[in-house]
Amino acid sequence: MTFHPQPQAGTAKPWAFPAPDRGTLDNGLTVLRCHRPGQQVVAVEISLDAPLDAEPEGLDGVATIMARALSEGTDKHSAEEFAAELERCGATLDAHADHAGVRVSLEVPVSRLLKALGLLAEALRAPAFDDSEVERLVRNRLDEIPHEMANPARRAAKELSKQLFPASLRMSRPRQGSEETVARIDAAGVRAFYDAHVRPPTATAVIVGDLTGVDLDAVLAETLGDWTGDTAESRPVPAITADDTGRVIIVDRPGAVQTQLLIGRVGPDRHDRVWPAQVLGAYCLGGTLTSRLDRVLREEKGYTYGVRAFGQVLRSAPDGTGASMLAISGSVDTPNTGPALDDLWKVLRTLAAEGLTDAERDVAVQNLVGVAPLKYETAASVASTLVDQVEQHLPDDYQAQLYVRLAETGTVEATAAAVSAFPQDRLVTVLVGDASAIEEPVKALGIGEVTVVTG
Repeated sequence: MTFHPQPQAGTAKPWAFPAPDRGTLDNGLTVLRCHRPGQQVVAVEISLDAPLDAEPEGLDGVATIMARALSEGTDKHSAEEFAAELERCGATLDAHADHAGVRVSLEVPVSRLLKALGLLAEALRAPAFDDSEVERLVRNRLDEIPHEMANPARRAAKELSKQLFPASLRMSRPRQGSEETVARIDAAGVRAFYDAHVRPPTATAVIVGDLTGVDLDAVLAETLGDWTGDTAESRPVPAITADDTGRVIIVDRPGAVQTQLLIGRVGPDRHDRVWPAQVLGAYCLGGTLTSRLDRVLREEKGYTYGVRAFGQVLRSAPDGTGASMLAISGSVDTPNTGPALDDLWKVLRTLAAEGLTDAERDVAVQNLVGVAPLKYETAASVASTLVDQVEQHLPDDYQAQLYVRLAETGTVEATAAAVSAFPQDRLVTVLVGDASAIEEPVKALGIGEVTVVTG
C-alpha cells in the first residue's frame, strides 16, 4: 500500500494587525479601508458622533431608538421594502448606541457591495422616522426593560454604574434608557436628535474585506458620497467623577439559588501608558480558565463555573480624561457567597503581597498575542477593532503596537498594574441574590459597609 507523504508545516509568517488606508470624501466623511484577501464578505462600520452624553435631558434612550429606526424605512423605501432589499443583497444591517456614539454595522458579499452601500447611505441620508415605526420601537424597548431587570448580570451592571457615578452623569444611568425616559420618546424627538448629530463631517466609515477588482472610490462616490451635512458645533464634555469607596450593595432577590457578583471601580482609558500592563495583569488574575481566580474559586472550591476580570472602556479622550470600568464578574451558589468573596479577597491580598509569577506572565502573553491571528480572521472583527480605535481617538496602528507592548511587559510591571486596578479597599461590590441568606455572612467579611436595595 502506498501512502501519501506526511504534510510538513511551513515556515510561520510574521503577523501584525492590519494597517488601514485613511482618506476623506468630498462631503467630509472620513474613510478607513483595509484590503483583506480572501474575505469575500465585506464588513462596513459607520461611527456617528452621537454619544449618550448628547441625549437631551429626560430623553435617555433616544440615541438607541434612533439607531434602531435607521433601518425602518427611508424616503424611498418603507420598512418592509428596505428589509427586502437588504435580503436580496444577502446583507445584514445593525445599529446600536453607546457612550462613544452610534455605530452602524453592515456585512455583505463583496459582489453586492455597491447595492448594499447604497441602502446604507439611504438610511443615513434620509431615514423616514415614521411615527408608527418609532412608536413600535419604543414599545419594544419598554418590553425589554423588565427582562433586563430580571437578568442578574444586567441588573448588577446597572447597579454598579449607578453606584460609581453621580446621578448627573450619563454613565450612571441605563445606556438604553429607563421606562420613564423611553416612554417620552416620539418621532419628533428622534428626528431632532438625528438632525443635531448625524452628518458626514463628524462620521467615519471603516470598510474591510477582499476589495480585489472593486473600484472603491467610485462605489463610495455613488453611495456614501451623496450624503451631505454641515459640521456640527463642538459639545462640552462633562468631566468623569466616580466614587469607588469600598462598599457592598446587595440587590435583593428572595429565594435566589445563586448570587451574581460584580466587583468594580473606574480606571484609566487606553491612552494611559499603564493599559497594556493592566490588560496583562487582569488576564493573569481572571482572563481564562487557568487564571488565579478560576483556579481557586472554580477548580479548588467548586463555587462557580467561572470568574472573569476585565477592563472595558467607557469613554476615551486624547487628553487622558477618559475612563474605563475595571471589574470582576461571576456567579456563585447562594450558601457559598460569603466564602467565595472571602477567598476572592484572599487572592487579591496574595497578589499584592507576592505578585505574579513569570510562568503566569508568559502564559498570558502567549494567549493574548498568540491568538490574535485567529481572533482577526474575519473582516468584521478587524472592522470592529478599527472603529473602536476611531471612537477612542487612538492612532490607526494602536492595536498593532498594543501586541508589541504586551510582549515587552514584564512580570513586575504586570503585577503592579493588576494590584493598582483592583485595590482591596477601593472596590464597589454588587451582589444580586437572596439578601436574607447572604447579608450577614458578607457583613462578617469586613470588605465594606453593606446596603440592601430592592429590585
